[in-house]
Amino acid sequence: MARKDPSVKASSPLAPFLDRRVLRRMAGARSFERGEDYFLNGRVKAIAEHKGAITAKVRGTRPYQVKLWVEKENLEYSCTCPVGADGEFCKHCVAAGLAWVEGSTSKGRQPKSEASPAVTMDDVRAHLSAQDKEGLVDMLVDHAMADDRLRRRLLMKAAKKGSKGLNLTTYRRAIDEAVDWGGFVHYRDAYEYSCGIEEAIDSLEELLKEGHPAEVIELTEHALEAVEEAMGSVDDSDGYMGGILERLQELHHKACKKAKPDPEALARRLFEWELRTNHDTFYGAAETYADVLGEKGVAVYRKLAEAEWTKVPALGPGRDDPEKYGKRFRITRIMETLARQAGDVEAVVAVKKRDLSSAYHYLQIAETYKNGGERDLALEWAERGVKAFPERTDSRLREFLAEEYHRLRRHDEAIGLIWAEFIESPSLEQFKKLKTHADRTGQWQPWREKAFGYLREHIAGAKHERQKSGWAWYRKADHSELVRIFLWEKDVEAAWREAQEGGCSNNLWLELAAKRDKAYPEDALSIYQGQIGPTVNGKNNEAYREAVGLLRKVHELMVRLGRKDEFANYLNEVRAAHKPKRNFMKLLDHARW
Repeated sequence: MARKDPSVKASSPLAPFLDRRVLRRMAGARSFERGEDYFLNGRVKAIAEHKGAITAKVRGTRPYQVKLWVEKENLEYSCTCPVGADGEFCKHCVAAGLAWVEGSTSKGRQPKSEASPAVTMDDVRAHLSAQDKEGLVDMLVDHAMADDRLRRRLLMKAAKKGSKGLNLTTYRRAIDEAVDWGGFVHYRDAYEYSCGIEEAIDSLEELLKEGHPAEVIELTEHALEAVEEAMGSVDDSDGYMGGILERLQELHHKACKKAKPDPEALARRLFEWELRTNHDTFYGAAETYADVLGEKGVAVYRKLAEAEWTKVPALGPGRDDPEKYGKRFRITRIMETLARQAGDVEAVVAVKKRDLSSAYHYLQIAETYKNGGERDLALEWAERGVKAFPERTDSRLREFLAEEYHRLRRHDEAIGLIWAEFIESPSLEQFKKLKTHADRTGQWQPWREKAFGYLREHIAGAKHERQKSGWAWYRKADHSELVRIFLWEKDVEAAWREAQEGGCSNNLWLELAAKRDKAYPEDALSIYQGQIGPTVNGKNNEAYREAVGLLRKVHELMVRLGRKDEFANYLNEVRAAHKPKRNFMKLLDHARW
């Protein structure tokens, strides 16, 4: 395959930092192989190098833009694919890097003459510098008419130079266009969509630097409204929109600090927004904007909040409010912020006492008193919470109260609380918690025996209920939890006995096999063989890869047991049983035993 003109490559600042070895190290073997496949199949297009940076388009699920450059003696990169947007060195970066290293963007394509290297972006810059200004302007405008993001950038730059001063209408329209995708924004488009909005925010930051803080306040509020409205039509799995909201709020606060708007009017806007939003916009505004609002603004904000607070009904255990996670939640948060600002523990508790509908709220009050140095009141409220919710109470409340009992040397009461937690949810995690508390008084052995006794009764009851109902899935009735606990205690033999007696989950069988394969290879072999069928029946490529891994373990154990010749027959049986699964067959064809 033809390479670049050596003199061109040697003169590039990228030359010492970019080769196949570097690409493989940065991407990992799997991504490197996939990227190399992209390169060899001609998926790299429009590769160019300018000012020490390589740009290229790589055709994947859709065309993605890749950039590679050197910064602080390191190869840096970006790609507009979802993986690249997460900061990973993706297969598209590999493909673009290989295209630069190898000097070709498709398999088998050869330059006609090594003596005539391709035109570079430096050549383009020299050419443009010699052209007529009007022609370049026409070219840029024509391109902007076909590129929405470029057009918006140019419009906003022009809006700063109008004869009548700054044209805010143009900025508002540019923001609206950036936010309005014209339909639902799918996950695969979310990064590109967010980049368009980020560019509009860049323009607002430029306005602030150029001395237009009042205008930036108005425009950021306009943008926040538009983004909030659009949130319901975006698959924001990667959190781009949350980052945009955060950035707009930071910019708004900076602009307010510079513009010093009327504090009372600002307080009203912030309060009304914080009360109605579903996206945490201006959360904690009384605290964040205290430096801008001053005494007058905070007083207006507080007056509005207190008036709204009078409309909120008190809730006791067993009661609910349809606005519990809506307006009620937001005004409660506002009142708590104001109470914390005043530094008054009783004021904070008074807010929290308005809702005692869950055990967690009792815990919050207990923690507030504890942090305020009122340990007796903290204990009282924790006890009240456990009494109000004696069953299925919040585990954190029981843990809090148990710690307080230990502090007062009321150890039996502390362990009693943790035991109640264990019998409600008999599991390894609760077993560990019980041990932690029992160890503090040297009483672990009797509690351990009691815990195992309860677990066995619980399993027996589950088996009985399953038999009575006739539904295999009715309740978990195997010995998984006992196996899990014995493995945690590093008693592999006890765990093995439980699994043999009552069964356990597939992942636990595999863990047991891994721990027993050296001393008991026959046991491990039977487990791995038993897991291959269920694994393949997952019917996806990941399951097929796991099954091949299990087959490798089977092969290794058969070799150790002197039964190497049996493996070929066993493998043929697996093939025959799963012949319709073509992808699995392909993996078996390429496997090396």
